[in-house]
Amino acid sequence: MTNRHTGPTVVERSRPLTIQHAKELQHYGTVSRLPIALDASVCHASVDNLNQLLADTITLRDMYKKHHWQVSGPTFYQLHLLFDKHFNEQGQLVDAIAERIQLLGGVSIAMAHDVAEMTLIPRPPRGREEVPVQLSRLLHAHEIVLKEARAMARQAAEAGDDGTNDLLVSDVIRTNELQVWFIGEHLVDTPLVGHE
Repeated sequence: MTNRHTGPTVVERSRPLTIQHAKELQHYGTVSRLPIALDASVCHASVDNLNQLLADTITLRDMYKKHHWQVSGPTFYQLHLLFDKHFNEQGQLVDAIAERIQLLGGVSIAMAHDVAEMTLIPRPPRGREEVPVQLSRLLHAHEIVLKEARAMARQAAEAGDDGTNDLLVSDVIRTNELQVWFIGEHLVDTPLVGHE
């Protein structure tokens, strides 16, 4: 004879433990010592700089996605694809910057409200703007990122933080300079059709 169950059997130990709370492992603004042959003060300075750069890079990345969705006009297709390409490249920079912060023993910012409080890039309106305004906003944001990245790269080099300097020069500065070129060329005043 088969034994029939009258209801489902619930096993308590295999249920996920949800809504857990604990103290933070490390507070934002602190540096945990890792054996990377850099003085704690150097790590702290680089972490502070990189968190500012991270906030601005996240903002720039998100502006690219906003404009990707909201672009219109005769260059829609080209800009729609270009904005998405630049969004993805900025996303790679976000990850590299955040990982460098963690590698230096810091805590990277991650949440939108923290980014909004920290960014130096002016907030665009929620609505759709004309293409030249979108492009100008992106160029201004790139200039902010490039100015701070250059200053931070010099500071890191002087402090002997070669890894941070390399990230800033090889990745952040070069990527942003290339994107400025691609965006800036769309604002050159040339006719779309033949000129006499």
